[in-house]
Amino acid sequence: MTDSLSIALAQANPSVGSLAANAVRIRAARDEAAARGADVVVCPAGALSGAPLLDLLHVPAFLDAVEATVGALAAETADGGPALLIGAPWRDGAKHHNAALLLDDGRIVAIRFQSEMTFDTVGSTGQDRFDPGPMPGPINVRGVRVGLLIGSDLAIADVAETLAESGAELLVAMLASPFAPGRMDERVQAAVARVVEVGLPLVAVNSVGGQDEQVFDGGSFALAAGGRLVAQAPLFAEHLLLTRWTRDTDESGNESWDSSEAEMIAPVEGAEALYGALMLGLHDAVSKGHAPGVVVGLTGGLDSALVAALAVDALGADRVLAVRAPLPGGGTAALADALGDAAEIVELLGCRLDNVALGPVLKAADSLLAPAFAGRDTADAADRLHTRLRAATLAALAERMGALLLATADRTDRVLGLAGDESGCGYAVLADVPKSMVLDLARWRNAHQPAGSRGPAGRVVPERVLDRRLKAATPAGLPPADALDDLLAGLFDGALSPADLAARGHSAETIGLVWRMVLDAEPARRRAPPGPLFSHRPGVRERRFPVACGPVDLA
Repeated sequence: MTDSLSIALAQANPSVGSLAANAVRIRAARDEAAARGADVVVCPAGALSGAPLLDLLHVPAFLDAVEATVGALAAETADGGPALLIGAPWRDGAKHHNAALLLDDGRIVAIRFQSEMTFDTVGSTGQDRFDPGPMPGPINVRGVRVGLLIGSDLAIADVAETLAESGAELLVAMLASPFAPGRMDERVQAAVARVVEVGLPLVAVNSVGGQDEQVFDGGSFALAAGGRLVAQAPLFAEHLLLTRWTRDTDESGNESWDSSEAEMIAPVEGAEALYGALMLGLHDAVSKGHAPGVVVGLTGGLDSALVAALAVDALGADRVLAVRAPLPGGGTAALADALGDAAEIVELLGCRLDNVALGPVLKAADSLLAPAFAGRDTADAADRLHTRLRAATLAALAERMGALLLATADRTDRVLGLAGDESGCGYAVLADVPKSMVLDLARWRNAHQPAGSRGPAGRVVPERVLDRRLKAATPAGLPPADALDDLLAGLFDGALSPADLAARGHSAETIGLVWRMVLDAEPARRRAPPGPLFSHRPGVRERRFPVACGPVDLA
């Protein structure tokens, strides 16, 4: 038995499948923790393998490599340094578990499995289909009985209660929980509920970093008995949070653990948090994909301006190529304004600008297809062809450079099929950002320098671009952006009925029109590139509807 325990929470950014690189991160965290006097280093769920694993979870050779890497890490703990608590997938016969492994004294001392597979919003990605394990008992960490809550176990009272009844003195939550607006507060409140229910303190470590459609935001924390917050790590950055705990005995002889306040970094909120999540997701999409940089097609509009700003903030101006490749239409004055705005955006951001003249290509394509189009009204078909040719040109340019081509459409246009052709793009930065929020993010960025930004301070989006968005009209039959986003949120995220939507002020005609557009846009959405998703719906990617279907009625 010991009367003190120093716990280091290693808020790490693993890459899915990169066991060697992730092990290097774990070793570095352990070395830093040892220098700061920690007894044990706690890593997030899936810290060794990355998360979500999807079908990697069922590749035997990969799981063999996981076991070998765990064995190597365990052997290194014979050096007398801190113990390691790491998260990894683990086989138990034919079952595949989300596991926590205690490595100490040169061996695997204990293994515990996640027992609750509820698709909660606070503990896990909800995308990996692990097999549930049995209700866990506490493990012995340097003389202290510690109860482990893995992933969704944090959201369920039964697991913490079982651990407390089995003699746990401290609770440790190992999470891989992605960002959504308000999610940080949800995690803390779930942890407070467990602390109040069982009367034990709790530390929680969460992954950080972008991985495909998810962005893990970190925000690791510690709660003393009663739910008092005593330590808080930052959002959107790797960090080692050290907490020191001591055993106290009251006048009645009852023992408890307490911690004086450690490092406290208040979490960012609102537009700042969303901007930070978009930056991190974009940065990791590029770095984990081993691309040298990105290509952004600038139109002079707000969406492409915001994407360019995010790219420069995430990567630095030297890794961002902006391309002007204007399409005909809209009038000479409008084209001149768009070209001028694109040039000013590049000047503000400091990135490189290339110009691509599409006129000869479009003229050749129109001439080639003129016989087939003779006698028909082909204006819409020609516009779509021109959009596809522009997208193909940008994709070819990015491919020649080995760069990632960024889609610039926002969620509203993407859902309604108004995004143009994105099939050649590699990453859709604004895939889950509604049109109305794009304006808020641009205004916030003009007034603030984001944490970790590699871009310039001050204004990055010209005021003319913001003004033009404010004055822009939505397509015929659709409501203004705020109302349209509210309607789409009700259909997609709230699963509201037409009666519920009507009660929020939406007409039956508008609901019917938007619903038809959503269904008609399904083929385009399936061709669209991935991007970060911030929905509160746990365990679900983007909504998917049948491609071939008749009119789908709403009751």
